Amino acid sequence: MKTPLIILILLLLTTSVFADTTQSNVSGSNTAIEGGYESTTETTYQSGSESTTTTNNTTNSDIKSSPPQAAAPSYNSMTQDVCAVGVSAGIQTFGLGLSGGKHVIDKNCERLKLARILNDFGMKVGAVALLCQDERVFEAMIQAGTPCPIDGKIGKDAKALWSKYDHERPDYKTYVKRMDDRQKKEEKIAKEIALAEKKRIEEEIKMTEELEKVDKELKKEELKNLKNVR
Repeated sequence: MKTPLIILILLLLTTSVFADTTQSNVSGSNTAIEGGYESTTETTYQSGSESTTTTNNTTNSDIKSSPPQAAAPSYNSMTQDVCAVGVSAGIQTFGLGLSGGKHVIDKNCERLKLARILNDFGMKVGAVALLCQDERVFEAMIQAGTPCPIDGKIGKDAKALWSKYDHERPDYKTYVKRMDDRQKKEEKIAKEIALAEKKRIEEEIKMTEELEKVDKELKKEELKNLKNVR
């Protein structure tokens, strides 16, 4: 009985244990480091155990530099007594840049200078007529009751000609719109007056009918009282 027990214990002590273990780790990209690298670490342990670690790093960098700037040219009039204004502009893209400039004439400035010269020469009506080419001045003169000169006419005669040839007014578009708005307003006022008159007539008719009804009732009462007296 002791022999089998001893054999069993010896078998247990001489049994080998084998382990097979594999470990893999992969990390993502790191944008803080340029380039890429790969490292592999392999470790073999006693009794047949094995551990493997693999790391892959890849970094992509996309750097865009700012484009050069397109400078708009400057304009100098060289004198203060000139009715010209400089205009310039520029546009820049990554591949192409454009810039340009020019000068434009200020018509209102020219009108003021010419009117001042005419007035200095004693041509006051001519100076006013020149200023009246501006629709703001023309409108102001009309509102002030002193119409702008036309065909050598001033005052009431000029007003009559402007009414006849209204298409020649500098403010013709504004004038036509104002007249249309006034006509619409007049029509609206006329409708309101007509409605008010109609309402007044209806109220008078209604009041008359009520008075006639009251009169009829009074007459009936009088007849009834007369019959009772008899």
